[in-house]
Amino acid sequence: METNCLPKMDMSDNTTGCCPRFKPQGWDGRHLHFEKKPFVRAKTRSLLHIPLNMGTVFARVQKHIDDAGAQDPEGYLVLSRDLSQAEAEHFFAVTGRVPGEEMKEITGDFITRVFEGPYRRARDWMHDMEVAAEADGKTAGRIFMFYTTCPKCARAYGKNFVIGVAEVL
Repeated sequence: METNCLPKMDMSDNTTGCCPRFKPQGWDGRHLHFEKKPFVRAKTRSLLHIPLNMGTVFARVQKHIDDAGAQDPEGYLVLSRDLSQAEAEHFFAVTGRVPGEEMKEITGDFITRVFEGPYRRARDWMHDMEVAAEADGKTAGRIFMFYTTCPKCARAYGKNFVIGVAEVL
């Protein structure tokens, strides 16, 4: 297992001008090992787990990442999880420091699973990630979802792939 490596993505397959088309090959059942991997951390507000300001927060963070030249040209990863029914946190993988944003380093081992379907199934997918960790002989720690495309692009591409990413302890 390589340190701080993600499956490569085809960033050029982008017919929407927004999110690139996500191809799930290489993501299912993957073991990821992060050692002080840099991320930008951002929070969003929610109402009963429904994001209220995700679009504006994601646009601001992505602009800062682009301005800093810190976007990995071979792919992207945004780890999202609800902290409460009113707040969520998101970790944007970057290649270096991003001025104007909160920086965090993540260290740990993670497993992934590919899901496809509506966002409302996230609770079921979180349970599936706990089961996957147990099947690996581990215990799930933090569980994140990587929403690979925005809702508009998911409709345009006809698929809504979501990657479950569970920290394994």
